[in-house]
Amino acid sequence: QVQLVESGGGLVQAGGSLSLSCAASGRTFTNYAMGWFRQAPGKEREFVAAISSSGGSTSSGDSVKGRFIISRDNAKNTVYLQMNSLKPEDSAIYYCAVHRWPAVGARAANPAMYAYWGQGTQVTVSS
Repeated sequence: QVQLVESGGGLVQAGGSLSLSCAASGRTFTNYAMGWFRQAPGKEREFVAAISSSGGSTSSGDSVKGRFIISRDNAKNTVYLQMNSLKPEDSAIYYCAVHRWPAVGARAANPAMYAYWGQGTQVTVSS
């Protein structure tokens, strides 16, 4: 059974940092790109960042460019999201997901291209 478990969420003040982790189990995802999305109340799910299967290529949404960094450790079947300079508008539930393909590109931001999803972890940024 495939399982993705996010951790690291919490409450932080604006300008602070948080590091999220997503551990995958049930199968190995080293051959697939992985991504992070977020969803705030009343809003659509938003693409945050994605990373290729090898970790050599990344993509990120415009709202987080220069502040969030995605990385992965294939030996641990884990993907990370380092979030810096957090803003109140970054508050949301953050989800990790496994892409259907190894590479990231124009389809990285499309939720329909992801085959597996975690349950999410809440991030709240206070002003």
